[in-house]
Amino acid sequence: MRAWNLLSPARDVFGQMALDEALAASKPERFCLRFYRWQGTGLTFGYAQRAAAVEPLLPREAAGAWTRRPTGGGVVEHLSDLTFSCVFPAEGALKPQGIYERLHAAILDGLRQTGLAVQLLAEKREPAPPRVRERASQCFAEPVALDIMSENGGNKILGGAIRRYGGTVLYQGSLQLPGAREHAPIFEQAIRNGLSLHWNIAWQSVDIPADVLAAAEALTETYRSAAWIRRR
Repeated sequence: MRAWNLLSPARDVFGQMALDEALAASKPERFCLRFYRWQGTGLTFGYAQRAAAVEPLLPREAAGAWTRRPTGGGVVEHLSDLTFSCVFPAEGALKPQGIYERLHAAILDGLRQTGLAVQLLAEKREPAPPRVRERASQCFAEPVALDIMSENGGNKILGGAIRRYGGTVLYQGSLQLPGAREHAPIFEQAIRNGLSLHWNIAWQSVDIPADVLAAAEALTETYRSAAWIRRR
């Protein structure tokens, strides 16, 4: 399968979310992988989360640079992580768990090629603690099944969230490791290698289409607006 490794322009947190939505809405026929190029830092939170519960968790570095994602999940800080997205046609019967399993198994193998000791988190069997109503879940503090974990210390290092746009899937992922952004070329190649192996992908590096960039520009102010950020 031929796939696009999209050469991404630098964007702030609002522009990044807009670009992912615009790409997904364009319904590309090929598998698309985009590594973010960041202007500054930021924080994103899941589509269904309450802004009032997220706001107390904002780090100083993300003040004024936080927004609701189009995908689900918990709070994710984008201070030094390697952030990326995948957009691809969905198989009709492929359920969310199957998508996470396929993507994370592929990425896991790629990360192992760099020498990292990592594993997929198995389904938890202990009962979940009671959820405090006013507390927002934090993606990397509260791992779930199929997240990628460090074998040394058991910390979560990679997670993601998805959303379907009809027959198209948007996956947004974050690799949280010391030096992840500093050593981005190594980890980006590892992720591409893992996806190539598991998804039978041959990569072609291309610029993001002009019509997608134009659509993203129009969407950016939506992600910056209080109406979107505080809609829940």
